[in-house]
Amino acid sequence: MNHLVYCDNTGKSGERVLDKIMNGQKTMVVRGAAGRKIPHSRVFEGEVLYFMEKGTAQISAKATVKGIQNFVKLSDEQIIKTFEDNQKKLTLTLKQQERWHKKCLCLVEFCDVEAIAPPLAFDHQGNMDDWLIIEKIEDVVVGTSIPYNYEKSKF
Repeated sequence: MNHLVYCDNTGKSGERVLDKIMNGQKTMVVRGAAGRKIPHSRVFEGEVLYFMEKGTAQISAKATVKGIQNFVKLSDEQIIKTFEDNQKKLTLTLKQQERWHKKCLCLVEFCDVEAIAPPLAFDHQGNMDDWLIIEKIEDVVVGTSIPYNYEKSKF
């Protein structure tokens, strides 16, 4: 499978998440929720992550999944320790740590980041989440997209 990951475009230092990914500072992304939610337990080594910055409708980078850590029913202390243990790869701000302070976490490490030039035009459809699981990237690109199938996003 392939994954489309939305990246936040805000940061205190003015440095965007996608910038950190492209310059090699950030090599891991996190998603979390109160209960298991996509992409928890649905990302596997060797799959491809495509990145786009929220608000741009441009898919501008891709990378290969290198490792995955899935957690459930974490205590507050375990969440903090998980972030501390992976901070070098995650590079989370305090605000981001607060946002992702959830009992169920999915940490996805990646490598081999490449810019996509020119960027692919994302065909946004109603009510899409910030992480999409897709067969191929063309399924969500303007001109070749298909109606998004939420079957792939169910547990």
